[in-house]
Amino acid sequence: VLLVMEALKMEHLVHSTIGGILRRVTVAVGDTVLEGHTLAFIEEADVGAPEEQAAAAVDVEYIRPDLQALYDRRQFSLDENRPEAVARRREKGKRTVRENLADLVDEGTWIEYGELVIAGQRQRRSLDELIRKTPADGLVAGIGSVNGKYFDEKRARTVVISYDEAVFAGSQGLRGHTKTDRMMEVANELSLPLIFIAEGVGGRLGDTDGFPADGVRTWEFMAKLSGKVPMVGITAGWCYAGNAAILGICDVIIATEDANIGMGGPAVIEGGGMGVYLPTEIGPMSDQVPAGTVDVLVKDEAEAMAVAKQYLSYFQGSIDEWECGDQRLLRHAIPENRVSTYSVRAVIDLLADTGSVLELRPEYGIGMRTALIRVEGHPIGVIANNNEHLGGSIESEGSDKAVRFAKMCDSWNIPILVMVDTPGMMIGPEAEKTALVRRTSNLIVTLGNVETPRFSLIIRKCYGLGANTILFGSRRASSFTIAWPTAEFGGMNLEAGVRLGNRDQLAAIEDIDERAAEYDRLVALAYERGGALNNASNFGVDALIDPSETRHWITQGLLAVPQSEPIRRGRRPNLPTW
Repeated sequence: VLLVMEALKMEHLVHSTIGGILRRVTVAVGDTVLEGHTLAFIEEADVGAPEEQAAAAVDVEYIRPDLQALYDRRQFSLDENRPEAVARRREKGKRTVRENLADLVDEGTWIEYGELVIAGQRQRRSLDELIRKTPADGLVAGIGSVNGKYFDEKRARTVVISYDEAVFAGSQGLRGHTKTDRMMEVANELSLPLIFIAEGVGGRLGDTDGFPADGVRTWEFMAKLSGKVPMVGITAGWCYAGNAAILGICDVIIATEDANIGMGGPAVIEGGGMGVYLPTEIGPMSDQVPAGTVDVLVKDEAEAMAVAKQYLSYFQGSIDEWECGDQRLLRHAIPENRVSTYSVRAVIDLLADTGSVLELRPEYGIGMRTALIRVEGHPIGVIANNNEHLGGSIESEGSDKAVRFAKMCDSWNIPILVMVDTPGMMIGPEAEKTALVRRTSNLIVTLGNVETPRFSLIIRKCYGLGANTILFGSRRASSFTIAWPTAEFGGMNLEAGVRLGNRDQLAAIEDIDERAAEYDRLVALAYERGGALNNASNFGVDALIDPSETRHWITQGLLAVPQSEPIRRGRRPNLPTW
């Protein structure tokens, strides 16, 4: 550097372009110089290259005061510098936000937004207290890779937001809301999945530093994200009010066994004159899981992070490594006694890649099983009739569950496999009280309009309108409809059909034993007509297969559909939360 020149309040360094000895300076401090003005005379000499001198002058290990101030402030976000906050989490048997993030996000990929934000309470608390006690305003947000060992960087990049229960009980501060809104905009613009850890007690009343000029837009932005990017909600502990509303918008809710979820916490309930309750009495998992609020119940936060990664992986695409069980066992999965029950979940487990089954809402709408699985590494959604509940009849709650699951798969182009074993629609006065007509019709309309690849597998009973409903409207609607030898077909339950269709004929037989024998003969004929072989011979299905061939049909079916991989951005305007 030779001289310093000031222009428009900025200092500009004037460098010599040659090495040498300064002989004379022609200007003084305060002089005005114009273009072309001579500033100094230098006698050229070998004094070393200017670049070498400049490099030697920079100490790369030196930390300037402004950078040191940043490092000092960052320290307050680290767990080791928050012993009291960490202790409170340990007392509850919980992990810290940073521990969950380290478990969830691939190492070295995390970038954090708004790390230095503090609570908007400068009129109530000192700056020092806010820095120490309210790091990130109790809401940690950023972008990182999830499942990066399986997927490329673009597929793995994920927005992650987590409330910090150790800051004002995980309440929603004004600055935190602004950060949330910002992350929603980023997720929308970049089409990134969202994982939201929503533990907390709702809105915070103590912030004093103004209000966002455009108001809180968190729920507006989240609503618009629905159906566009996968959204995973996680909670452990108390999740009330605004935090619960965020959780409820997510596509899937993962909750720990000791979680409580409610639209109002104890203080709000008491303030509304509705009584005094302990936090553990509001929305325990014993209520929320059977009610269908929670999709996956887990033991603790470690399992919650693992399940979140597994769930998200289906939307990120296929994986190369997989194993499966001995498929010959599928030949024995359905009892030879056609009226014996069996576990369709066990059938799904055997059919799918080992360890790839993630069932959603297993204790709600139990007439249907809905699960995300993989077959040879490819993600697939399964909707299966559950014969252990009402014989697999299609009823209202099961229809609701299957509708939402189908829309979720359809939004991101995850192929759907239906596994059929149903005697038809549920019937009777009590069933009709549940709005059965509307809710089962919703299933017909939804499955009949999905655009994702569709495959149908009939494993036993395929009767009546109920069968058409789960078969996307008909046996010809999907890319293929295959059946196992245990399949049976009819307009209604075959025994009931025989009784109704031959009522007068049977009534005319006075001898009870003769009547019973004739009934058995007619039933046997009905089973022969409705059996799998006879149906296949009339081209009632595309193929009757050995059960051990099922995975081959699925993988070949996926190859026949050019666009069978999940898409990056969802194609539905939104997903129903129910």
